[in-house]
Amino acid sequence: MRRMLHSFAAAGALALLAGCAADKPKPTALEAYEPKLSARQAWDARIGRIGFALVPAVKDGVFFVASGDGEVKALQADSGAVLWSARAGGGISAGVGSDGRHTSVVTRDNEVVTFDAGRELWRKRVPSSVVTPPLVAGERVFVTAVDRSVHAFDAIDGRRLWVLQRPGDPLTLAQGSVLAAYRNTLLVGQGPRLAGVDPLRGTVSWEVPIATPRGSNEVERLADLVGPAVRLGERVCMRAFQSAVGCADAERGAVLWSRNVAGANAVAGDAERVFGADASDRITAWRATTGDVMWSNERMLYRGLSGGVAVGNSVVFGDSQGFVHFLNASTGELQLRLPTDGKPVVGTPVLAGNTLLVTTQGGGLFAFRAN
Repeated sequence: MRRMLHSFAAAGALALLAGCAADKPKPTALEAYEPKLSARQAWDARIGRIGFALVPAVKDGVFFVASGDGEVKALQADSGAVLWSARAGGGISAGVGSDGRHTSVVTRDNEVVTFDAGRELWRKRVPSSVVTPPLVAGERVFVTAVDRSVHAFDAIDGRRLWVLQRPGDPLTLAQGSVLAAYRNTLLVGQGPRLAGVDPLRGTVSWEVPIATPRGSNEVERLADLVGPAVRLGERVCMRAFQSAVGCADAERGAVLWSRNVAGANAVAGDAERVFGADASDRITAWRATTGDVMWSNERMLYRGLSGGVAVGNSVVFGDSQGFVHFLNASTGELQLRLPTDGKPVVGTPVLAGNTLLVTTQGGGLFAFRAN
């Protein structure tokens, strides 16, 4: 019954989003601008079609990527050279996690599959579907499912170490949540709350609300945290689905600030600012310490913006037409626009050293680098 409820919830949330998308105005036309930044495409590669919000894993100058049809690859960030490739033996639902040695994905059959340099080590099934990429850290593989259960496995042999299962709402979001490491604490999204979990025992050390759900029904009150989160020292910042953007102190387990704002994709951040696009693709920069608005850009409304990433003094977003937009992090002014393959940019771009990787729905992998 629980699995049925979660399946119904996921379908309902996706239907709601599809209906909203159908009612959206046409994307704002691209504005003319004078480039104020110089960058180029360093390399490109292909992987199978990506049917989920892929956020590539990055470790020691290597990008780890996965496609919806089960392909997994490790690519050298500076050149795009394929270091290894593997097959998961089924369609992938939840992206990829890696510590550089062990790389894990989750299939649509709820199997956690872990590789060592492309060689399959083990696979173990979890009882509920998974849409959040696994986290591989401390020789453990952590998986959080749509029923908000958290599973810990030994990275070497797949032994199940512990399971954290807490009472929760029957309605959950079919979108990647927060699952990250902070020192000796596992950070886990539990609906609109961020929990600090002991990674050795699976016990909750602290929990704080990033959003306060409001609405007349369960769909309107859906406010699950959206990953990936952004870590800025002891500060961890994230979005709560269609509800808020906020930051927490992961050392003390305390909310620093939260601002009511709609939106569905992950935020970006640097030492001074947190960036995010709202439901209409208005981009806002909040002061990282207080949450005060620093600037807002409304020149890319309804362009279907991806999650963002901070790169130097820029913040970067992809859009549904495959363009990559570089904005000045201090002012929000457009600095540069680069094309990909015309397919929607999915998930969130990631950075390895000075190489930015952007992925598109059709399986395009595009690496950019400043001149």
